Parts: sequence; C-alpha cells; structure tokens
Amino acid sequence: MTALLTRIKRFAHSPQGRSAAASVRRAAADPRRRTQVQRLLSKLRGHR
Repeated sequence: MTALLTRIKRFAHSPQGRSAAASVRRAAADPRRRTQVQRLLSKLRGHR
C-alpha cells in the first residue's frame, strides 16, 4: 500500500501530474460539467 501512495505522490509532482490536476480543476470550475458529475453521482447512488 505504501508503494502505491509513493507512486501517486511521485506522479502528482511530475509535469504530467500537474497538467492532469490543472485540467481537472478547469473541468470542476465549469458549471455544466459540475451538473453532469452531480447527475452521474446521483444515478450511481441510486437517488432519482
């Protein structure tokens, strides 16, 4: 388990990891995307 966390930390600090985090932040800031994600999570949880 520790090895997995170490790999995740290493990726997060790499240029590719920073780029991925930035794109996720941009997508999270978009209201349309946020609505899509909320609908998906609602369906997965079984709430209508």
